[in-house]
Amino acid sequence: MIIAIGRRTGVSAVRSLRDLDWPLLVTALIIALMGGLQIYSATHGTKLESAWWRHMVNVAVGITLMLIFSRINYHTLLGQVPYLYGISIFMLLVTLFFGKKILGARRWLVVFGQSVQISEFVKIVVILLVAWYLVELRTKRLEVKDLLKLTGLVLIPFLLVRKQPDMGTALTFLPALAAGVLLVGLRWQYVVAVAGVVLALLAVFWFFDADGYQKDRILTFLDPGRDPQGKGYQVLQSRIAVGNGGVWGQGVTRGTQTQLRFLPIAPTDFIFSTFAEEHGFVGVIIALGLYYLLLVQIVQNGQTAPDRAGTIICIGVSATLLFHLLVNVGMVINRMPVVGIPLPLMSYGGTSTLAVFVMLGIVMNVRSQRLFS
Repeated sequence: MIIAIGRRTGVSAVRSLRDLDWPLLVTALIIALMGGLQIYSATHGTKLESAWWRHMVNVAVGITLMLIFSRINYHTLLGQVPYLYGISIFMLLVTLFFGKKILGARRWLVVFGQSVQISEFVKIVVILLVAWYLVELRTKRLEVKDLLKLTGLVLIPFLLVRKQPDMGTALTFLPALAAGVLLVGLRWQYVVAVAGVVLALLAVFWFFDADGYQKDRILTFLDPGRDPQGKGYQVLQSRIAVGNGGVWGQGVTRGTQTQLRFLPIAPTDFIFSTFAEEHGFVGVIIALGLYYLLLVQIVQNGQTAPDRAGTIICIGVSATLLFHLLVNVGMVINRMPVVGIPLPLMSYGGTSTLAVFVMLGIVMNVRSQRLFS
């Protein structure tokens, strides 16, 4: 009997490994390793030169979390959404009033000596919230009241994170909402109405931006040369770094803009600028190709999900990561305003890296439920 139990356990372990989404795992790992190499180069010879090692530790922890969440039935997570949402709002309030203040913003809580950005994990809760709400409706199309309720639920964490202030992270809550709503179906009249509301909100943010912080970012985006030594400095230096890369790049730890420290916050928001400078056009194409493969794999898992909830989750994850990619790459070449949105798996930031791996773990579980359904 002991032998039989041992055999069943062995078969279960082999099946568990076999059922992992290996293309997704390998692609994510390659991107994370590229990020570690670039963080090493961007911090070489500085007081942050150990950041690459901390990034790799975060990747190892992230993969562990991914494997754990790949084994948790996503329906179980959906059943806990009301509690997860309540906890998220509470933690955002705690962060807003008692969080660690860095450069004028309260975005982090200190947990066991480590700074944790709660809003990064709230992204996961928002994705699950959208899927849970839309599935609970059990309707083919959304009505206005349902759309308003769901939008209101998402706007609460959005406004709390915006208050920190962290407009970049707040905006990352919206792609999952938009993707879920469009996936379920919405009358075109409602789409027009939503577009009008969005434009109205943008106008409100523009005219009632008390500190002028977001307004300055938009104006700098439109004309970075208006303040080349101040607000436009990082954008101009980023464009120079990207141009320096040429076709093949200048090589690891050889990028002039990177190594001479012209690029501010190079390991985080502008990691792609340093990567483009040191790996060139060829390296950029390879990196973007890997992100494309990652997103395609997630979407494919959504298309083959066993139910609508699984589909909405996968599409929500892909929309969130795509938004990160487009905004981060766009801002380093001055095609998007500069906002604090990291490049998934490449930028230095422990909480962001862990959150992305948890998302991928949930996507893997959607795939595994299809295999066993």
